[in-house]
Amino acid sequence: MFNNILIVGCGLIGSSILKSSIKNKVSKNIYVYEKLKKNRKIIRKINKKIKFISNLNKDLENINFIIICTPMSEYKFIFSKIDKLKSKDLVITEVGSTKRNLLKFAKNKNLVLSHPIAGSEVSGPKFGSKELFNNKWCILINKGMKNKINLVKKFWKKLGSKVIMMNAEEHDKIFAITSHLPHLIAYNLIKTAQDFQKVEQKNIIKYSAGGLRDFSRTAASNEIMWRDIFFSNNDNMINSINKFIKNLNLIKKKIKAKKDKEIKKILVNSKKVRKQIISSKQDVSKPDFGREI
Repeated sequence: MFNNILIVGCGLIGSSILKSSIKNKVSKNIYVYEKLKKNRKIIRKINKKIKFISNLNKDLENINFIIICTPMSEYKFIFSKIDKLKSKDLVITEVGSTKRNLLKFAKNKNLVLSHPIAGSEVSGPKFGSKELFNNKWCILINKGMKNKINLVKKFWKKLGSKVIMMNAEEHDKIFAITSHLPHLIAYNLIKTAQDFQKVEQKNIIKYSAGGLRDFSRTAASNEIMWRDIFFSNNDNMINSINKFIKNLNLIKKKIKAKKDKEIKKILVNSKKVRKQIISSKQDVSKPDFGREI
C-alpha cells in the first residue's frame, strides 16, 4: 500500500498501528520516531526490520505516509518539522480525540484527521495489539483533499476498522458525551472516594465493589492525553458537565422524595442503552466487561 511509513510516537495506539501494519503488510518499510528510550527498547523486540528515526529534521524525504500518535500538546512541535516536507505524494494522519483544535494544521494539504475509537486505560508499547482496531470505528474528518482521504480510509480499513466520515464540530460534540465526560466522571469519582477516605481515616479502597473498581479502570488512563482532550474540547466539556449536573440534581431530588416510579424509569432506560452498546458490538455481554476474575 505504501513504500515507507513513519509512526510518530509509539505508545498504545502507535505500537498497535505498528503491529497491525506489519501483520497486514501495509508498507514495505516501517519507520518509528519515539523519544523514550524504554519504549524504543520494547519496539525493537517487535520486529527486527523496524527502522528508527532520531530526528524529524532529516531522513524523511522518502516517507510516503506519516501517522502522528503523540499527545496533542506535541502536535505544534511535530508539524513545525513535517510542514517543511514538500512531496505532493505524502499523506499525513493522526489519532487525536478532538478535532476542531487541529483544523489549524489543515493548511498542510497532505493532512487527513483521524480518530480510531480503540484503546484502553493502559499505555505504552508493551500493551500494543495487532488486533486493536478490528471491527472498531474510525472517524475521518471530511476536510482535505479527496485522494488523501481515500488513501487514509483504505489504510484504516486494512487495519480492520469500520470508517465513517464526520465534520469536526459534530465529532467534538459527540465524543464530549460518549468519551470525554465519562472519563471526567471517573476521575471525579475516584477523587471523591479519596476525599472520603481521608476524612473518615479509613481504608475504603480495598472494599471496592464492581462500580468503583470499573471506574478506577477508566481513571487509570494516561493523564497527559486526557488533560489535552479536556482543554482542547473545553466548551463541549463545560456543556456536558452542566447537563450532567442538571440530571444529577434531578435524580437527587427524586431520591430524596422517594419517587419510586420515576427512579425506576430512569434505571430501566439506562439498561436499554447497555443493550444498544452490545448490539453495536462496542462491548460484549459477559459480566464484568468480559473479564474473568
